[in-house]
Amino acid sequence: MIPFTGNPLDRASYKRSDAQWIAEKFRDPASFILPMWRLMPFILGPEKAAPPLEAGFLRPGLCESLAAPDAPCIFLGLEKDHALFALDISAAADPVNEGPLAGLGHFADMRAAASLLPLKDVAICGEAKALIDWHWRHGFCARCGHKTTGADGGYRRICSQCETEHFPRTDPVVIMLATHGDHCLVGRGKQFPRGMFSALAGFIEPGETIEEAVRRELMEEVGLKTGAVTYRANQPWPFPSSLMIGCFAEAESREFHVDENEIVEARWLSRDTARQLIANGGPVDGLWVPPAIAIAHHLIKMFAED
Repeated sequence: MIPFTGNPLDRASYKRSDAQWIAEKFRDPASFILPMWRLMPFILGPEKAAPPLEAGFLRPGLCESLAAPDAPCIFLGLEKDHALFALDISAAADPVNEGPLAGLGHFADMRAAASLLPLKDVAICGEAKALIDWHWRHGFCARCGHKTTGADGGYRRICSQCETEHFPRTDPVVIMLATHGDHCLVGRGKQFPRGMFSALAGFIEPGETIEEAVRRELMEEVGLKTGAVTYRANQPWPFPSSLMIGCFAEAESREFHVDENEIVEARWLSRDTARQLIANGGPVDGLWVPPAIAIAHHLIKMFAED
C-alpha cells in the first residue's frame, strides 16, 4: 500500500455541522485526540525507539491545556464508536520536556513519521497535517482580508466581516513515468539530493485534463513527445495538500532535452536497473530513487515488475 492512502476512518461529514455533537465528542472519555506541534504528529515512546511505533492518540483531558484558545481542532472521523480529533498545540514552547506530555513520547516530522508508523496511522496523521496546515494558511479572508474563524469540525472557515465561507482545497498534481520499450524516463530536480532521480511531476492547470497535463509537463520539462497516457495510482500528499495522480505515458522516441529551469538532468532507466534499485533499496552506480513514502517509488516499482 502507498503511504497516506487507506485511511480507515468514517469521516462522518454529516456530523460536522452539529457543533454540540462535536463539542460533546471532544470531551467524551471514549474519544481520542492527536496533538500536533508545528505540523508534527505526536508519537508514543522515546525518539530512538525502533519502529513500528504508534501515533500518540490521547484521551481527552491530557493535552488540551497546551493549545491556544483559537487553535485549529479537527474532527478526523469515527473509528467504530470512538471519535478521533487532531489538536494544534503549537502555542506550547516545549511540550516534550515539560507539561502533561513530558515523558510520554515525541514529535516527528511528517515525512519521518511516515516511515515509523503503521500505514493506518500514517493516513490519519496525513489528514490531520493537511487540515491544520490549511487553517494556518487561511486565517484571513481572501476576499476582504478580515479574520476568519473555524467551523464544521475544522472543515470550514468563515469570514468575520463579509461571511465568505472557505473550504479546504486539494491541489491535483500529475506525476508520471514516460516509457519507451523496456526503459522509463526519470529526472533530477534542482532541489534533489545528489544522485536521486524520480518521476516527473507538475500541477494540473485550470481547464486541463489529466492526460493533457501529463503531456504538457513532459514537453515543458524534457521536451519529450508522448502519446497514450495511462492512469496507474494516486496518493494524498500532505505537503501541504496535494493529490498525486500517477500515470504512465508512451514516448514517441527516446529523444529529449532538459529545460534546466526545474530539471537539471534526466536519463532513461532500464527495467533491469529499476528492478535493482527497488530490490536494493539503495544506490546503484551512484543513482537512487525516492523511498517508499513517495508514489514515485511505487510507479518505478510498477514499471520494474510489469
